[in-house]
Amino acid sequence: MKLTKLFSAFLLAAVTVVSAPATANVEDKAAISALEAYFDFSEYEGGTILPEQIPAEDWKNIHVVDTRDAEQYQKAHIPGAVNIDWRKVLGQSNKLPGNKMILLYCNAGTLSSQAAIALRVAGMENVRILQGGFTEWKAKGGFEANSIASKKSAK
Repeated sequence: MKLTKLFSAFLLAAVTVVSAPATANVEDKAAISALEAYFDFSEYEGGTILPEQIPAEDWKNIHVVDTRDAEQYQKAHIPGAVNIDWRKVLGQSNKLPGNKMILLYCNAGTLSSQAAIALRVAGMENVRILQGGFTEWKAKGGFEANSIASKKSAK
């Protein structure tokens, strides 16, 4: 299956980058080529969305996933979000809907970005990252971030 090969190549590239010397072998080149092919079709900022870009009424149509660990999720999270640790998102992708936007977040966007790239390389194009994560969502006004930003720009 092409998707499985593409994800295997992505995973191999990720492991190689972290654990291997700078020289690439044949398998590394295949993984790098798979990632290059993915990034060739990625739009700049195509995978991210700001809290203020989401009108309050649209949140009900978004599948929100908190990719932080369970302890952080239990302390505070975006209401309605489900918790799937960023390292387990790909393995639990069968729990994610294919018919609506999936919005991943962590504290600042770093870990959720890694999970989003894995899902997108695996073929899930409906995945977005909440830019700035939970921290920015709270600072911008939560569900009302869009309304607050609209009022500020109208002044």
